[in-house]
Amino acid sequence: MTLRSMTGFGRGVAGVGGSEMLAEARCVNSRHLGVRSRLPRELAGLESRVRQLAGRFFARGQVEIGLRLPQAQERGTGVEVDVGAALEYARAAEELAGDLGLEPALDLSVLLSLPGVARTAEAEAGPKPDEWEEAALQAVEAAFRAAEQMRTREGETLTKDLRGMLDGVVERIARIEARAEAVRDAQRERLHKRLAALAPEIEVDPARLEQEVLLQVERMDVSEEIVRLRSHCEQFGEVLEGGSPAGRKLEFLLQEIGRELNTVGSKAADAALAREVVELKAELEKVREQVLNVE
Repeated sequence: MTLRSMTGFGRGVAGVGGSEMLAEARCVNSRHLGVRSRLPRELAGLESRVRQLAGRFFARGQVEIGLRLPQAQERGTGVEVDVGAALEYARAAEELAGDLGLEPALDLSVLLSLPGVARTAEAEAGPKPDEWEEAALQAVEAAFRAAEQMRTREGETLTKDLRGMLDGVVERIARIEARAEAVRDAQRERLHKRLAALAPEIEVDPARLEQEVLLQVERMDVSEEIVRLRSHCEQFGEVLEGGSPAGRKLEFLLQEIGRELNTVGSKAADAALAREVVELKAELEKVREQVLNVE
């Protein structure tokens, strides 16, 4: 299984009344699932159903869905002209003008306004409202499905990148562990030498001195933090294999890794070890940027 990205685009088409209804879905990153719909006034009542439909395809991300009706949906009215009646009016006007000795001047707009010349007619009845709604939901579902497929394809690339980054993080943890052990051993040896040098001048129980050495060395010990870092990385890899939705789990694990790494850094009494911690923090920031795209 692979993760899914939160970015994607999809288009869906549904036929109705000899025309096509077009829906377009756009998805971007968001901590939660948000749906913004741009529906025609005639289909505004579908908004809640569109939101429910989005929940079937997406768990996180801001989803914007737009729906465009075919021009045939604009039912409006048509105009019918009775040409015969218009000719009769025109002839009568011409005859009247001749009788009165006037120039014929019957304006077209006046002619069309005369009774019986022009009349409005309802356009040919189209599909019923429920047919428009059914087609709209079909188009929206197709757009969501296409967007989901795109998010899945991008998620495959994300999964591959994150696996590679995780391998790099695990490798750096191993380097930190090795350096921390070397620093711990060197610190123990240094303390023993100092105590040996001071031994002739002070009267202290050797067992008590050894206990103090161990306490000082233990303050620098990061073995428990290393164990937890490895555990968090293993869980991170398991989540990657589990598929979506996984973004929130990955974000939480990165927080835990960062917390343990901060503790290691606070115990680092060695410049080389401190540099390794800083480098690993930089790697984790790159991982975090990618995780923000994960559903």
